[in-house]
Amino acid sequence: MPAVGERYEEFEPPASLRPFVRALWTYAAPDPEPAVQRIAPDGCPELILDIGSPYEEQGTDGVFRLQPRALFAGQMTRPLALRPVGPVELVAVRFEPDGARDWLGVPLAEATDRRLDMVGRLAGLEPPTGDPAAQVEVMARWLEAQRRAGNWALDPAVRAEIEAAGEERPTPARSPAGHRALQRRFRDRVGVPPRLLRSILRFRRVFDHAAGPDAAGWLEAGLEAGYFDQPQLARDFRRFLGCTATEWAREQAGLARVIASQSYKPGPLSPH
Repeated sequence: MPAVGERYEEFEPPASLRPFVRALWTYAAPDPEPAVQRIAPDGCPELILDIGSPYEEQGTDGVFRLQPRALFAGQMTRPLALRPVGPVELVAVRFEPDGARDWLGVPLAEATDRRLDMVGRLAGLEPPTGDPAAQVEVMARWLEAQRRAGNWALDPAVRAEIEAAGEERPTPARSPAGHRALQRRFRDRVGVPPRLLRSILRFRRVFDHAAGPDAAGWLEAGLEAGYFDQPQLARDFRRFLGCTATEWAREQAGLARVIASQSYKPGPLSPH
């Protein structure tokens, strides 16, 4: 059940940002559920600005530490565990898998499985509280200025491979040298290898097909997403969420729930 006053909204980016940005989104929960929330990899790096209380993030040592108010979340290859410590309100940019390289200014591999402190870089950016459309407008205007100043561009070979993965088309045959070159370009512009990105996108599609918490429903969603059988799906739940499908469905809360309910497929945004 959604918390009282909870809201999540997605907005389409301006045309000039669309090659790089998949969506801008906002989330608020005045009285969030005090539970640990498991966030799965989705193939998209994100820039997040907390207007309310930042989340605490569980480190590899099991200790929860407060996240910075502004952060860049690179590609994820393992689950992320968060918990709220107060009223939540945030505005975020969901980049395309290869869309953040020129904004970040360093290879995306340097941000993989990390949340980078961006407080200094976003200093002075103060979106208003309680107004999602205005929050997104402030973020989009600032990001467009960043794009113009940075002369952002894309790598056509990397983008073509990402589009093939999103459309579930097979990888074209390449020579060993061509394969290694693409791996290097992915490390720079995406942060994970092409094969791993395909695995992440396939896992993400499970949630696009899921309709209920029962095991049969998850298996059907997994088959529709491209899994061969239940054991293969179960392994990826452990790999990317650290739990079983049934456990996740039972425990999902807050931001983790609403993010999982949205589609990450390119094209029209999910309804809100």
